Amino acid sequence: MKLAFFVTIAGLLTSIIIVLIVVVNTNNLIREERKYVYVLDAGIPMLVQRSLLEENEEVEGMSHVNMFHSFFFNLPPDDRFITSNMRRAMYLIDESGVKLYNDLRERGTLNQIIANSILYSIKTDSINYNTNSKKFYYYGTQRIERTTSITYRKLVSEGYLMRVARSDNNPHGLLIYEYKILQNDDIESRTKSRSGF
Repeated sequence: MKLAFFVTIAGLLTSIIIVLIVVVNTNNLIREERKYVYVLDAGIPMLVQRSLLEENEEVEGMSHVNMFHSFFFNLPPDDRFITSNMRRAMYLIDESGVKLYNDLRERGTLNQIIANSILYSIKTDSINYNTNSKKFYYYGTQRIERTTSITYRKLVSEGYLMRVARSDNNPHGLLIYEYKILQNDDIESRTKSRSGF
């Protein structure tokens, strides 16, 4: 009886140890396999290594900031285009962006763009993004083209980025918060020639 009891206990302990070893090894294998993705190219599967989130954080952060400024500050005299761009921009920023948008509406800037056929566009000069503090500085040149003149403005803004779930409307999975415009001053203004150039 004692021998049968010890054999049973030894078999049970051995089974538990084997199960634990299998579970640990399986988890390690799954973790390693998740680093790779199979992509079909013309029906042929190719193994591609997924990059780590941290490796792309700076690039994605700068792209997100650039995308927001492009949507928010490229404004042709077309109310549907402006509404569409503003809606897309609001997916990328918190209530600080909504406040800025409401200020533009209350001052009548958006109505003036449409009524006077003003074309606002922006060119990114540089973006500084610190991945540790999640803070960015955006430097851009804004071009405001009216029927009689062209004005260039220096735009400097700052804000922070935080991770959110990725979606079709927010492909980088980032959200700008505490956004502020630090500088928006005219740097050059010139009268357009009669030909419009």
